[in-house]
Amino acid sequence: MRTLAHPEDLGRPSAGVCMALGMFDGVHLGHQHVVRQALLDARALNARSVVATFHPHPLHVIAPDRAPRLLQSVSQRLRALSTLGIDASLVIPFTAELSRISGEHFIRSLARDFGRLRSVTVGQGFHFGNQRSGNVPLLESLGHELGFTTHAVAPIHIGSERVSSTRIRSNLREGRFGAVAELLGRPYAIAGEVVPGRQLGRQLGFPTANIPVPGLELPPLGVYAARVRIDPTDPLATHPAVLNLGLRPTVDPTHSSPLLEVHLLDHSADLYGREIEVEFVRFIRPEQRFDSIDALRTQVQADVAAARLTLA
Repeated sequence: MRTLAHPEDLGRPSAGVCMALGMFDGVHLGHQHVVRQALLDARALNARSVVATFHPHPLHVIAPDRAPRLLQSVSQRLRALSTLGIDASLVIPFTAELSRISGEHFIRSLARDFGRLRSVTVGQGFHFGNQRSGNVPLLESLGHELGFTTHAVAPIHIGSERVSSTRIRSNLREGRFGAVAELLGRPYAIAGEVVPGRQLGRQLGFPTANIPVPGLELPPLGVYAARVRIDPTDPLATHPAVLNLGLRPTVDPTHSSPLLEVHLLDHSADLYGREIEVEFVRFIRPEQRFDSIDALRTQVQADVAAARLTLA
């Protein structure tokens, strides 16, 4: 899958473009259904399949106080889209300037820049453009004029509720990883670049890879058994690990932002500056404050043993 900075980067394919349009945070089962419709159109028309998505979330620009925490980093979202077999993804920077553009102008610009739109697929109820002026009726009207078909894909339901990013966030906050995996269609994971830390884990004998998690929706703070993909593009190559997601009250009681610290079992590669993906497997215990570093070391040893047992 190619990642496009601009629609023109695709080279204006002669058979045109079949586009799926949306935020696609999480790339959950409902999102996958939308994307697969674009894939079906592209195959039938011998066109190119493209997902157009946004970063950051539009509400971060329009109404920051109402903006949701995200389920994925952008790179995670793109990898998830790539597994569906899409030809290309267009990541559209959502800016204050873009927020002032009408839905009609936005679609006309994409049609012009791609060269030819053959179909546009969105979820039912999807809105876009200034003051939510873009919707399915507008797409259908523009499609008649510009020559593309519009698909409004109905949501998928599991149980009595539809699959949605909001539903996934709610389950994630409660630590319901089974439900989250069912809605996503894959196990829940966090990805991020490994940054230098205070080296305390190394002093304890359990070096960690540290990943900042600002802006992400998170499960309950605590210690987990985990699996780590050092190469996130290879989903089968995993390493057993134990992770702490929390505020580190023993070593930094003033810290207010959660940090993910993961210790890979029996693996000592230098991971600084690399993006890794951490899959949560099972909750071991809540985060707690210890009276001494020795007490913390003893507990970490017990956590490692618990993780080994879980992952064996």
